[in-house]
Formats: sequence, structure tokens, C-alpha cells
Amino acid sequence: MTIQTILILLLVGIAAGMLSGLVGIGGGLIIVPALIFFLGFSQKLAQGTSLGILLLPIGILAVLQYYKAGFVDVKTVWLVAVGFLAGGYFGSRIALSLPQETVKKIFAIVLLVIAVKMFFIDKKIKEPTITNEKADSSLQNSLPHHKQDTNS
Repeated sequence: MTIQTILILLLVGIAAGMLSGLVGIGGGLIIVPALIFFLGFSQKLAQGTSLGILLLPIGILAVLQYYKAGFVDVKTVWLVAVGFLAGGYFGSRIALSLPQETVKKIFAIVLLVIAVKMFFIDKKIKEPTITNEKADSSLQNSLPHHKQDTNS
């Protein structure tokens, strides 16, 4: 993993954490699109990795299913989680210092920007076809920088 990738992942975590603390959003609305847009993750890899970041205590069964299929990037999970922890703290501090109407407007703008981007701007990313329940090793080797970490 390059320094640039690590910095992107930490910034995604900080942004998601801040927006989570600020307006109560993060995973599906921030992390998933950021992983797809900035790092070229497939939708399923982004979703599985986001679940790993946000839902391990309560979504462990969902994370395990994505992990078994090869759709969780474990290194990304930990790096974005660290950024999310810091961002959540600062985002909540900012939100608590702002009037409710301002926070509501920020939330609406974030939702609108993401919707417009996903509807009009997103590029199509081809998803590899999986022929069985588990992703085979050839599929894993064909995904750049997103190999399943078997050391964890």
C-alpha cells in the first residue's frame, strides 16, 4: 500500500467521521462512494469494506459473508477506522457548536451533492463474475491493491 493510498484512506475516515459526528452519516454515503471514486473499488468491495469499518460489533455476520467472498480489504478497514475515530470526535464537536438549522442544511447539501454525483457523474465499473460462493484466487489476484488479507 502506497503512502498516497494510506493518506487517502485516512482522509476518507476523517471526512466520514466528521460528517458522522456532524450530521449522523458516514458509511454508505461517504465511505462507499469515496472508495469507489478515489481508489477504484467495486461496489461490493466498497460495501464489504465499509461494513468492516463501521459494523464489526453489530454487523459481524454480514462482514464475514463479504470477507469469505473476498470483498473486504482488511488494511483499508483499519486505516479508515482510525481516521473515522478522529473525524467523528471533531465532527461532533463542530455539530454541537452550530445551530440545528445549519446542521440540517449541511446534511441536505451533502445528500444532494452525493446524489447528483452518483446519478450523473459516476463512471461504470465492471464487476468480475464469481462462479461459486467463494472468490477464487485468480479473482483475488486480478483485483489491484485489494487482495484479501489472510494474516488477519
